[in-house]
Amino acid sequence: MKNNNKVKLIPLGGMNEIGKNMFVVEYRDDIIIIDCGITFPEESMLGIDVVIPDFSYLKENKKKIRGMVLTHGHEDHIGAIPYFIKEVGNIDIYGRDLTLGLLKNKLQEHRLSDTKIHRVDAGDVIKLGKMEVEFIQTTHSIPQACAIAIKTPQGNIIHTGDFKVDFTPIDGGSIDLNRLAQYGEEGVELLISDSTNAHRSGYTMSERVVGKTLNNLFSKYSNKRIIVATFASNVHRVQQIIAAAENQDRKVALSGRSMSTTVKTAQELGLLKVKKDTLIDINEIHKYDDNKVCLITTGSQGEPFSALTRISNGDHKKIQVTKNDVVILSASSIPGNELAIGGVINNLMSRGTEVVHEALSEIHVSGHACEEELKLMMSLTKPKYILPFHGEMMQMKAHEKIAQKMGIADKNILMIENGDVLELDYKGIDVSSSVQAGAVLVDGLGIGDVGNIVLRDRKWLSEDGLIIVVVTLSKKTKKVLAGPDIISRGFVYVRESGDLMDEAREVVTKTLERLEREGNSDWNYLKTEIKDDLKNYISREIKRKPMILPIIMEV
Repeated sequence: MKNNNKVKLIPLGGMNEIGKNMFVVEYRDDIIIIDCGITFPEESMLGIDVVIPDFSYLKENKKKIRGMVLTHGHEDHIGAIPYFIKEVGNIDIYGRDLTLGLLKNKLQEHRLSDTKIHRVDAGDVIKLGKMEVEFIQTTHSIPQACAIAIKTPQGNIIHTGDFKVDFTPIDGGSIDLNRLAQYGEEGVELLISDSTNAHRSGYTMSERVVGKTLNNLFSKYSNKRIIVATFASNVHRVQQIIAAAENQDRKVALSGRSMSTTVKTAQELGLLKVKKDTLIDINEIHKYDDNKVCLITTGSQGEPFSALTRISNGDHKKIQVTKNDVVILSASSIPGNELAIGGVINNLMSRGTEVVHEALSEIHVSGHACEEELKLMMSLTKPKYILPFHGEMMQMKAHEKIAQKMGIADKNILMIENGDVLELDYKGIDVSSSVQAGAVLVDGLGIGDVGNIVLRDRKWLSEDGLIIVVVTLSKKTKKVLAGPDIISRGFVYVRESGDLMDEAREVVTKTLERLEREGNSDWNYLKTEIKDDLKNYISREIKRKPMILPIIMEV
């Protein structure tokens, strides 16, 4: 029974990675979930749409779940909720207006409109089982971000969510440093803190810096059509783009479904201030002179099917760029996206379009705390233990060094992996065990049905192609009645490689003749011998290793 009094803390995502954030706090028969996000696939994950956390532990303990609380509305914090509901079931979900508004749009897409969602505001306290949760106002790159304070029988735990300290936020919702300090005075056992920018010294600039840059750029390019690409969920940035456009009496059109949906939701909630006639349909942009139009679009990360990528390729049905356009990339590149973004910039420039990006101008600021802000968070909350969270190893290690500078003992700085189970009580905290955790791949409607073996095969096919060998045997005599026929896909251009294909067919014929002489007609053995002989021939002749798929039919 001793163990039963401990609070368990289990990250199911967000450790040693950016995205896929999900954290579990458990006490006896009560489980609280903080966030449930996605991450986007790596280049090696061919055909995968999104990556979500492994929900196995929560499926096994579904009866204990008292609710899910959301820090803010970014995809890496709410994007996996529809998949969670499908896999685990309908639970109570708590969040602020914009967070829930964006979540509702996702739930409608997945036909899950009956989900039990509950509106809260900053300062609200809700009781979930034997624990209490308070939502504390913070600042981030999206309105209504919150830290989560959890009062447990073993002490207070604070999860910062994504945050930075912006004293002049666009929406006026300043971070509640006073409430964080009150918790510090009361006592904080564990601080779970955002590590994204821990490797950067100083402070993160205020979002208002970007507003000044935008106004300067709009003035500089007053005679051109302006296209601005940014994250759809960065409502503060969208607000400043619209304000800069309105200063020049420009009309604003939106491109990209996520952009249109987010703007509509933010407007309905009064979080986006737009003059009555500013927004126009994208189909109406041809009615106005170029210098009277601003287009806000998705695709700042070079996503293959995003609006900006299609524009850069000349594939967009409604927008064709010319020398009279300037494209402003108002976002920093997510690690791994540099090549895709570079490709978009090159394509735009090849069409004569001028491109302004972060390297040329202060057109983007981060939504995450740098070193001095992380120090401030520790100074205010005075945690006994600190858990760096939401970052790759480089960021988490930098966060560890910051905690050391702040006088936190090495043994009290926790560096763990997804699935590790921390147990907290009055004696201390340590890793007691681990649960199943990791990445679940979503491909179309399939959740988790694509694993490493399938990805390996996809990679193999993409690099060396496929050869299908078709042979028809007599059911009675086991002799070859037809074939072998060889079909090539993604291997060589057959019309120009006739000799190679003829010789490959001859190799298979000789293999079949040999096996017939040996009297061996076992299908699996036949397939193995055909694959091995053909693989050796192709490797010897042209140094390639296509996937070889023998198909044997009996008639």
